Amino acid sequence: MRVGIYARVSTSDKGQDPEMQLRELREHCQRRGWEIVGEYVDIGQSGSKDSRPELNRLMADAKRRKLDSVLIWKFDRFGRSLKHLVNALAEFESLGIAFISLKESLDLTTPAGRLMFGIISAMAEFERDLIRERVRSGIANRRAKGFRVGRKPIALDSARLQGLRSEGQTIREIAVTLGCSRSLVHKTLAEQTA
Repeated sequence: MRVGIYARVSTSDKGQDPEMQLRELREHCQRRGWEIVGEYVDIGQSGSKDSRPELNRLMADAKRRKLDSVLIWKFDRFGRSLKHLVNALAEFESLGIAFISLKESLDLTTPAGRLMFGIISAMAEFERDLIRERVRSGIANRRAKGFRVGRKPIALDSARLQGLRSEGQTIREIAVTLGCSRSLVHKTLAEQTA
């Protein structure tokens, strides 16, 4: 089996070294008789970022079918966001690539691993629903207290708008000049002629 191993440390200046992770991952591959086709190591990269140089390279190689499985040391080395993890696992699954976490003993090639993936997916959906509910409650609370919710409305200077239009500027040019959207220019012009 062709394996890509991924390791990550958050900082490079506080003595963190990815070599501990890599050593254990290499030993695991050797015991299983797996061929390591790539080592992807992000140093000084936060796990909260969905986009990291070596992780991006790993995903690109997965899409090119250069590997059969991805082996990580622990979930938190791959990412801190449950949503990111679930999306990545779903992408690996759609590509037919196994995903194995050494310390959590999660192997998506096994029935137990697939069950765990289902549980993780359900938890991610639950987390999204909770966030959505908290946002709605927060908005309702702000409105109940009399606060405006959302962006402040932009009011355009009608005289300036008419002046730019009479100079022959297009809607797009006016929007760029005034620093607003074309739809707002259209709306304001329509209100002036109504």
